[in-house]
Amino acid sequence: MKTFSDFELEILGFWKKEEIFEKSLENRKDCPLFRFNDGPPFATGLPHYGHLLASIIKDCILRYKTMQGYFVPRRFGWDCHGLPIENEIEKLHNLKGKHEIEAFGIDKFNTECRKIVLRYTKQWEETIERIGRWVDFKDNYRTMDQKFMQSVWWTFKKLFDQGLIYEGYKVMPFSTKLGTPLSNFEANSNYQEVDDPSLVVAFQKQYTPDTFFLAWTTTPWTLPSNMALAVAKDVRYVKVERQGKYYILAKQKAEEFFEELNVVEEFDGNELVGQKYEPLFDLFSDEKEAFRVIGADFVTIEEGTGIVHMAPAHGEDDFFAAKDNHIPVRCVIDDHGYFIKEAKDFAGLYVKDANKVVISKLKEKGQLFLQKTIHHRYPFCWRSDTPLIYKAVKTWFLSVEKIKDRLIAANEEIHWMPGHLKHGRFGKWLENARDWAFSRSRYWGTPIPLYRSEEGDLIAVGSQEELETLSGEKVNDLHRDYIDLLEIKKDGKIYRRIFDVFDCWFESGSMPWAQNGYPLDSQDPGVSADFIAEGLDQTRGWFYTLNVLSVALFDKPSFKNVIVNGILLAEDGNKMSKRLQNYPEPTEVIDACGADSVRLYMLNSPAAYADDLRFSKRGVEVTMRQVLIPLWNAYHFFNTYKTIYDFKPGGKEPKNPSLLDRWILSCLQTYVERVEEALESYDLPKAVHPNIEFIEQLTNWYIRRSRTRFWQDEATQDRLAAFETLYFVLKTLSCVVAPFIPFVAERIFQGLRIETDKLSVHLCDFPKLENLKNQDLEKQMAYTQMIVSLGHSLRKEQKIKVRQPLKKAFIISANEDALYHLTHHQEIIKEELNVKALEFVKDESAFVELQAVPNFRVLGKKVGAKMPKFKQKIEKLSFDEIQQFLKEGKIDVVVDDVTMTLTKEDVEIRRCAKEGLFAKTDKNITLALDTELNDELIEEGIARELVNKLNTLRKEKGLDVQDRIEVVLEAPKAIEKVFEKHGKMIQHETLTTKVEFGKIDGFPVEINEHKTVIGIKKI
Repeated sequence: MKTFSDFELEILGFWKKEEIFEKSLENRKDCPLFRFNDGPPFATGLPHYGHLLASIIKDCILRYKTMQGYFVPRRFGWDCHGLPIENEIEKLHNLKGKHEIEAFGIDKFNTECRKIVLRYTKQWEETIERIGRWVDFKDNYRTMDQKFMQSVWWTFKKLFDQGLIYEGYKVMPFSTKLGTPLSNFEANSNYQEVDDPSLVVAFQKQYTPDTFFLAWTTTPWTLPSNMALAVAKDVRYVKVERQGKYYILAKQKAEEFFEELNVVEEFDGNELVGQKYEPLFDLFSDEKEAFRVIGADFVTIEEGTGIVHMAPAHGEDDFFAAKDNHIPVRCVIDDHGYFIKEAKDFAGLYVKDANKVVISKLKEKGQLFLQKTIHHRYPFCWRSDTPLIYKAVKTWFLSVEKIKDRLIAANEEIHWMPGHLKHGRFGKWLENARDWAFSRSRYWGTPIPLYRSEEGDLIAVGSQEELETLSGEKVNDLHRDYIDLLEIKKDGKIYRRIFDVFDCWFESGSMPWAQNGYPLDSQDPGVSADFIAEGLDQTRGWFYTLNVLSVALFDKPSFKNVIVNGILLAEDGNKMSKRLQNYPEPTEVIDACGADSVRLYMLNSPAAYADDLRFSKRGVEVTMRQVLIPLWNAYHFFNTYKTIYDFKPGGKEPKNPSLLDRWILSCLQTYVERVEEALESYDLPKAVHPNIEFIEQLTNWYIRRSRTRFWQDEATQDRLAAFETLYFVLKTLSCVVAPFIPFVAERIFQGLRIETDKLSVHLCDFPKLENLKNQDLEKQMAYTQMIVSLGHSLRKEQKIKVRQPLKKAFIISANEDALYHLTHHQEIIKEELNVKALEFVKDESAFVELQAVPNFRVLGKKVGAKMPKFKQKIEKLSFDEIQQFLKEGKIDVVVDDVTMTLTKEDVEIRRCAKEGLFAKTDKNITLALDTELNDELIEEGIARELVNKLNTLRKEKGLDVQDRIEVVLEAPKAIEKVFEKHGKMIQHETLTTKVEFGKIDGFPVEINEHKTVIGIKKI
């Protein structure tokens, strides 16, 4: 038997052979443009579940927009530059650090990088295609292509001409492994839990050998670079005596560090400002402005001692405070994290290794007041997974702070899904935006086209042609190995290029216009895309850089709508790990369940709302069983009877629909409208839910209740209406589900397609239905289904099979509207509940207990501290008082001699069946069953059980639905008696032409405790 995966491979072949994707673009080329920009992944690694999730989200929206009548080009792109590629080559050739790379040769290094850039493109294409995503791989863009790099140069020159580019020192997150600074959003992307030393160090007050300032640090290696101490000006400090020495710290922290508190002096932090202290180590003792106490706003008393050790070269707050107070910045750490020779006793030590040496020397000097270990979150390099340090570096910046207000204003024009990101994670990031350090001291990247003379004059170059004109040299490539040695001679000065390259975020942020080579190769800047989608981590990555550059250059947001997906974790809640093998491979899940099952599972998950999802193969299997298989069975049911009775579809709405037909057609229009509304708001889980609900209604109600209509031998008008209705519904349904589950949709569509239809479901328009909706009918059937659900639940509780007929059911409700709607479908209710009669009862008193409870959320705001008294009063309301409340919608309650009128907003009424009754309640409706059985009911129950057993045997023997059978029964007299009364019904329901009683070697069964053997034979 074919699996979903087998069908999907056939569909992929069909799409490819008939060029359906290409036709979908060609057919819409003159339609309004729906602009989509696709974030470029690196092709140096294989696609993982995170890539699949983002791709599925993108494909769903873009298929929908195409069906809506838009032209939706979708180019794939590749991120070709940057550290991920460089790291691979460093490992391949065992190159450690920049010096070895330069000795290897930048030209050879870049050639090696170029070789592996697109290593896995074939696997990417196969995987993306396999999950049903349509995207143009042929006309892709690559960040290493000449026209893309030129566009990045143009971007830079425009920013430079606006005065938004500057060079400066700034403390940056720094990867000692890579030898380069990282941006703040890169540093924030990989925090890990680590243990570090936690020290309280005693800094000796100048000329006062018995008095010390106590400062706390978790980075002992920064102490050799200490240049100042900082206090909070508005905090009280104390001098505490212990064993003949005096220690200064914040008053509120004193008890934390001294068991016996002997305070000899107390003062404001402001009084400490300006006091000098002795340097810990003799590295910068000649710095006159250093080694003094300053006041700083960032000092708190939440951690530490209330006095902060300041190493301006290794802390951003320290750096700016030092600058404001004219304190020098000194750095003794090189680009690989080692102390330079000027660091004397620490020369040659790696920063983390220096911690032990620093601690040892502090102990020798008697200045280590306290040593502990702290467990805390610390940033790691997102590429090398090594601890970052913070280090003052000379780098190039984009003045984001100058355009911050414009960025915030542009964000107001963006529709975020989920919405909380707009003013939450992304909005707050914009509010705290800092200037962007975009230069990298690396090799394989787009070189920054900035040339500087020895006098410090600068020339920004905006294109290859401009560089050729200024240098007088032919330029064949824009990478470093081709242009680093070029010089520009102008006005008697020689300009040479700065050696840095752009970080890859600058390139991907330029993608909207760079993919088309704007402005040289295209006049389309590609800004304000209608839609983009990526993961949550991109709120501080690609989403951010896109908007920074778009707002700076065009004063527009880079996109109008964005769906942000969450992180996919292993089923155990941990990060997916190849080493731990804690997740199934994507191909394994797709082969087992089909790509459509994976798609629907992900689209209907928390991950589509930027939340984490514990990926579970079982979850995919449940989606397949509960949604795809029922949908397929609905199509298979139709197709089977269509073949049997040679039904010829006309493709239009049914002419003479029955009440049940009219109901499912009304549900169909409501369903289409709900899906469209959700997709228009980019709310994918909300769009998936109506699909699941409608498939449930179609299979478990409409088809189940219509089966006998399809079985009719005569070509009645009713049978024709059933065929026409189900055909129309399935055809429409295939179009609606197409963006979500494109394979199953295509398979069903092809099975229903007539000559005048489009070649593929994905070439069709999204359905627009009119004049089918009947809200009263939908409401009536909803009430009916509620009653049926109550009845089935009640039978299950009482262990009474549904096949056992009962005498009577009582439907009780004070809600006249509910009773009115239910009276329209009495026959359906009787059939579904398998009861002989229904009785509708308005008076609930004989069947139902009513209980009033307060709505704490609403009433609590009104009555405050008196809530317990109101709760007591409300819960003591009598049945008659509650009935009056339900009738009038209000009731007066007296508390503390004050009368307050409560409404239905303040009080909730709960119903439950009276004890001893076989009854069940849902909201304002109660169902009670008369469970007393007589002989007649028992015999009919046996007949229905026999029908069930026979039809089960038919299935087990693999008979087709139209196959006729002969039956032999070896059964007691009770069964024979049942057959005398109900034989005609049994034979009709089982397509049995002949029944005999006698000995047989058949299938033993038990029918209501009657042992029976059944033999069936196809005729």
